[in-house]
Amino acid sequence: MTAAAGLRGAAVTVAGLGVSGVPAARALHALGARVTVVNGAADDRARSEAAELEALGVAVRLGDGATLPGGTDLVVTSPGWRPDSPLFAAAAERGVEVWGDVELAWRLRGPGAAPWLAVTGTNGKTTTTRMLAAILTAAGLRTAAVGNIGVSLLDAVLGEQEYDVLAVELSSYQLHWAPGIRPHSAAVLNLAPDHLDWHGSMAGYAADKGRIYRGNQVACVYNTADPETERLVREADVEEGCRAVGFTLGAPRPSELGLVDGLLVDRAFVADRQGTAQELAETGDVRPSAPHNIANALAAAALARAFGVEPAAVREGLRAFRPDAHRIAEVATVDGVTWVDDSKATNTHAAQASLAAYDPVVWLAGGLAKGAAFDELTARAADRLRAVVLFGADRALIREALARHAPQVPVVELERTDTGAMSDAVAAARELARPGDTVLLAPACASMDMFANYNQRGDLFAAAVRALPGTTAQAH
Repeated sequence: MTAAAGLRGAAVTVAGLGVSGVPAARALHALGARVTVVNGAADDRARSEAAELEALGVAVRLGDGATLPGGTDLVVTSPGWRPDSPLFAAAAERGVEVWGDVELAWRLRGPGAAPWLAVTGTNGKTTTTRMLAAILTAAGLRTAAVGNIGVSLLDAVLGEQEYDVLAVELSSYQLHWAPGIRPHSAAVLNLAPDHLDWHGSMAGYAADKGRIYRGNQVACVYNTADPETERLVREADVEEGCRAVGFTLGAPRPSELGLVDGLLVDRAFVADRQGTAQELAETGDVRPSAPHNIANALAAAALARAFGVEPAAVREGLRAFRPDAHRIAEVATVDGVTWVDDSKATNTHAAQASLAAYDPVVWLAGGLAKGAAFDELTARAADRLRAVVLFGADRALIREALARHAPQVPVVELERTDTGAMSDAVAAARELARPGDTVLLAPACASMDMFANYNQRGDLFAAAVRALPGTTAQAH
């Protein structure tokens, strides 16, 4: 019996509305399941989404996300719901399985369904997944970037569009609730403390990331500069013949992709791994060519090569790729100073990678720290900092770390807490920067203390920069 047939007539509780819960409820209802959605919030958005589902015949309970409806056969949860939620405790007590929307999508794949090339990591997931999709497209394959990237996997699996292969971004939340997925090949880009309140510990976070390697058929791609990613490969239960493939910013060893004289090269998917290397692209084909973005490109190339993509398509795909907004995006050059928006650097690991790409730097940072410490970040960046402009609720944590590890660096601290603070930060940075410097917005913190999201934070930064007199160039 197929998973779809098994759901017909089953009582399924969907935990949460939103971008995951609503498509899951619709798909389950269409398959003939008896669906009840539970949602803790009862605000205007929830009521609007509930009305749409109720019109289809789906039952919705607003304002109660803790009670498991009687007779539930299966729970399908939105990825953000914490594992310690009372709803899941009740499900465990009754022996009811809990799937995420990714697990549901995997189970509903039909015969001959497109294989998954999967990507996770603390930072770089979206960029790498989109690079991978660009490479696969350049190879003439029918593909899409899906998953945590904003395109529902359920829509891709159940829609009319046929695919040869899917580039799938998966978060640690999604992987926690996806015990059954078995990608063709997968990559863990890096691991740094993040979402520890949700996972309970770094060990729990890493274990959920490592689920992506389970059942891999061809390649488990890991970061040679991050031993934890290699450990996850060593512990993975994979298919017979699946190989460990590393990526490095240095010269690659056999079974690795890396850099040689400005070239991205492959010593993993060649006939003679000991004696030859295959050129894939030049570093200039990757935009922007910051080190961590080159690493993303190598990981994407490794997954594409694992699927049999030819070298020429790797080069073509990387040349065609354009990064999303607010990811190390050059905004303008003003009086010899380059202004860069990396508002997406919402944690210390991402900010560290961004800072490593520029020297000297006037650094704009601050926001909600989410429990992070800043000592390692400030110590590593100290020698390349011209000055620092701090804003946001937890700016004092960064200021104190700078005092310990970079006491020679001038610091301007803004007390203003509304969105207009970004204009003040840009003005302060202009006074501090010299020709040849880079002013870098890489906050190392979440944005919600002052801004709607990191997109608004980056947009306001870019607008303030473009309003400066003397703007001479702008990135596209």
